[in-house]
Amino acid sequence: MNRFKTSKFKNTTPKIAKRDGWIGNVRAGSFPSQGANIKSSPRLVAFVTEQAGGGILGLTSVDPGSDGKWAVTSISCHADLITDLDFSPFDDDLLATCSADETVKLWRVRDPDQEQPGEAEVTLCPREGRLELLSFHPTSSGLLAVGSSKTVQIWDASRPDAPLAGTVEGRNGRALHMQAWRIDAGFCRRRWLKIGPKTQPRIAQCLQNNKDSRILWIKDSDHILTTGFDQMRGREVKLWDSRKLTSSLGSANLGTASGVCLCLCLVTCIVSSHGLLILCGLLTENPLALVGGSRPVHCVTDAPTRGVAAVPKLVLDVSSCEVMRVLQLTDSSIVPVNYHVPRKVNEFHADLYPDTVGQTAAMSAEEWWKGGDKQVRPPLSSSFLCSGFLLGRRSSLLTCRWATFCGCHISYLLPFSLLPLPLPLPLSLSLPLPPGPSSKFRHLQGGVLHRDTHFTNLRGLNLTTPGECDGFCANRHRVAVPLATAGGQIAVLELSQAGKLADTGLPTIQNSVNVADFTWDPFECHRLVVAGDDAKIRVWLVPNGGLTEVLTEPKAVLQGHTEKIYSIKFHPQASGLLASSSYDLTVRLWDLESGREVKVLRGHNDQIFGLAWSPDGKLLATVCKDGKVRIYDPRKSADPVQEGSGPEGQRGARLVWVCDGRYLMVSGFDCRSERTLYLYSTKSLSSGAIASAPTDVSPSTLIPFYDPDTSVVILTGKGDTRVYVFEIVPEAPYFLECASFNSSEPHKGLAFLPKTECDVRDVEVARGLRLSKTSIEPVAFKVPRIRKEFFQDDVYPETAVWWESSLTASAWLAGSDGKYRHISLKPKDMTPVSEAPKEVQVRKYLPSSHYLEEKTDEQKKDELLSAMIGKLGNMEENPLPQESFQGVDEDEWARYLAQIIVMGTQVVGRAFARALRQEYAASQAAAEARGRAGQQSAATSSITGMSLQEAQQILNVSTLSPEEIQKYEHLFKVNDKTAGGSFYLQSKVVRAKERLEEELCIQSQDDKPKPPPEQKQTAGT
Repeated sequence: MNRFKTSKFKNTTPKIAKRDGWIGNVRAGSFPSQGANIKSSPRLVAFVTEQAGGGILGLTSVDPGSDGKWAVTSISCHADLITDLDFSPFDDDLLATCSADETVKLWRVRDPDQEQPGEAEVTLCPREGRLELLSFHPTSSGLLAVGSSKTVQIWDASRPDAPLAGTVEGRNGRALHMQAWRIDAGFCRRRWLKIGPKTQPRIAQCLQNNKDSRILWIKDSDHILTTGFDQMRGREVKLWDSRKLTSSLGSANLGTASGVCLCLCLVTCIVSSHGLLILCGLLTENPLALVGGSRPVHCVTDAPTRGVAAVPKLVLDVSSCEVMRVLQLTDSSIVPVNYHVPRKVNEFHADLYPDTVGQTAAMSAEEWWKGGDKQVRPPLSSSFLCSGFLLGRRSSLLTCRWATFCGCHISYLLPFSLLPLPLPLPLSLSLPLPPGPSSKFRHLQGGVLHRDTHFTNLRGLNLTTPGECDGFCANRHRVAVPLATAGGQIAVLELSQAGKLADTGLPTIQNSVNVADFTWDPFECHRLVVAGDDAKIRVWLVPNGGLTEVLTEPKAVLQGHTEKIYSIKFHPQASGLLASSSYDLTVRLWDLESGREVKVLRGHNDQIFGLAWSPDGKLLATVCKDGKVRIYDPRKSADPVQEGSGPEGQRGARLVWVCDGRYLMVSGFDCRSERTLYLYSTKSLSSGAIASAPTDVSPSTLIPFYDPDTSVVILTGKGDTRVYVFEIVPEAPYFLECASFNSSEPHKGLAFLPKTECDVRDVEVARGLRLSKTSIEPVAFKVPRIRKEFFQDDVYPETAVWWESSLTASAWLAGSDGKYRHISLKPKDMTPVSEAPKEVQVRKYLPSSHYLEEKTDEQKKDELLSAMIGKLGNMEENPLPQESFQGVDEDEWARYLAQIIVMGTQVVGRAFARALRQEYAASQAAAEARGRAGQQSAATSSITGMSLQEAQQILNVSTLSPEEIQKYEHLFKVNDKTAGGSFYLQSKVVRAKERLEEELCIQSQDDKPKPPPEQKQTAGT
């Protein structure tokens, strides 16, 4: 053994999938058995559940569905506990199960979203008591090894009447723990290892106690791995040579724990002495990766393990160097754990992926029993994989996952019969890729407008509005905001009067009860409708110009509900028609003109989360806490005309009609309380959601705003800082995520204005108002475009005038339908971009042939002269003035011009030198005169903390004099606190005055005459 040789898997890294990548809706069983609780084929995953005493099997898929979720179904298999299960290595849909009811059953399972078989295809009855283990033969089709508490039997599935000869019995009647195929091997509880059955069994004592153990053959070798416990009850792994079982070749201790180690899978390498082994103990949280002879790599998971299974190698992602994928079964979910080797991605590494076995049996069970020893032919060679393909088996098809590993995912399906082996493929193979869908709004940019358009100093905002309320509402003229003061007060602000609000109280609308929901009438901008906790709806009229006094008497009061009201919605076509939902589990329609109730809709079993009218106003949709989405035709029936399953979570939901009323988009919560968007077809609501898009985890419900012109939906929740944007298309994938908008602080709501408020010159597609704790800020959503001078008619189709009613409430109730009027948003002075002249692409650089062309000296000289003339201009068309002078030859003029230039240079130089000497002398004199004064002034500035310049600016003093300093008295009085000033400003004025007085003292000392040097010397002596 080479002591310096290391494993290529020594840096293998486990990666646990995020929670949205877990398979939920799982109820794993906790019943004791010797077999596996979970198994995987390339397509399906089967696991034992706790239902019916462990006799029901759960089934899901390896890959999620088109909506990104896993469907989970169940199969009633046995009357007693399922003790073990196994997929056929040659048929993804053939599943074998054994049970404590002493039977073995073979099932032809289907995809989880399809109906599962009610009966097994084959039933075997070994009649050996409780069955514990079973496993398919790795090379022969239909050959099964079945282990009971005392024996192992070999069965041919095509001959279910009796087992094949050669039954292997346990030594001393002890129970079997594990069996593994090569020839065949089995453990019995009394520490004995048996080899059989086609030859005389060889028995060896290998374990030191009676606790559970497991066994695994190492592929293409005579070595066996066993896991169990040593004498000190420590978990250990041992390596054996099947030809000499007297002693083990080596062992590794894994510490002490109660859960037995499970041998899962072994990935062999080109170097036969290296392999990758995954070990895990039941009821523990530490799957281990043993990499060759290196130190184990621990992967700690969140939940205890009920079982583990390795996904077949054919479905691994070789582009990311994934060498193993393990599925961990916990009490409530299946957690994928991926093991990656840190290598360069999007390249095929042949040393990590040797030839793997195929899914075609090498022989039948009868051929094997007669002495056949054929091996399964590898369907994929290394040369084929190196060409850039990873082919995963899907029944009779091979799915081509990656092409030349360029990062482009393709979805072509090639029949297996069309791929002869060996298949000569060039290394430069490439396939045309269908372009994926993308949104023209994927780079949508949101931004807050200028501060001049904000409402600031907003005080007393009500932050506890019900979840069914949007928080506040707005129209093109004004905005209504709930306040936290008693009496259900609502403040109304005029959008034309933006700015800082007064500190004093604002005139409000007083409802005398807590406000549940409120909204503006879309056809009457002065009418505000408020629903209260007292089951009444109040109608208010705001005067022109806004509120000038407190309103206490509503225009009308609607009564009919018997419990608190959830939400209210106006009809999109008929004026004065209102829908309301209540705790009395009814939806009522109101005619505001007559003030009476006109319809009552029933059929809800729990709280109604939201209402939404269809765009044409014919239908009304609701989403309810009972997990149902309903569609009503109010003019025909009080009961729903369609009903389907809604979001699984019960924390809240909203819905909106999209794509011209063909679909319903519901924002709610899934079973893991993750905020998710669901899309339903309004033609078949009972078939469930056709697509979903998870967003994040948050307690607040996402409130949607849908723009029918762009099919863009904008969503945010109360207390969020992020605004999600999706474009919804009527075909897969349905949801196209766009760039989101993030704010620095949480907002309490978001309300949008009519499309006519958008600035089309800046390609603004939506404008809303963002309510924060103390302000209201306009937010614009813009599409980045280059040629903004043209009207972007691909972004702005004719928009519906939804703020104008097309019929009355009485006409709609009589059976009439309205239709919107449409207008164009194009300004008169703009040209549509579709009619704009095409831009001529100007080449920035000359072609390379221009630079590579050899040029003569004359050509280079001509090019240089042409460039100089181009810089100076055309001399013939624009002659110099001196050229028109007479009497001077060109030679003389040139000589005179040179003399003038020289003389001018000398004169300028002398003047500059003289000015420089004068300035230097003046600077020296000033420095000598102010040396001592400057030092004293700087010291004074340091002591007082204020410079001379700052003091002069505060008192507005240009020259230092006692008269100028007296200005401080006026400034001191003006900044008095009673006059609106402060003590701070007054202190600054006093300090400035003191600083200037100090400076005057310093200057007066400098102005005193100095004694002559002789006098100083005499005084000193």
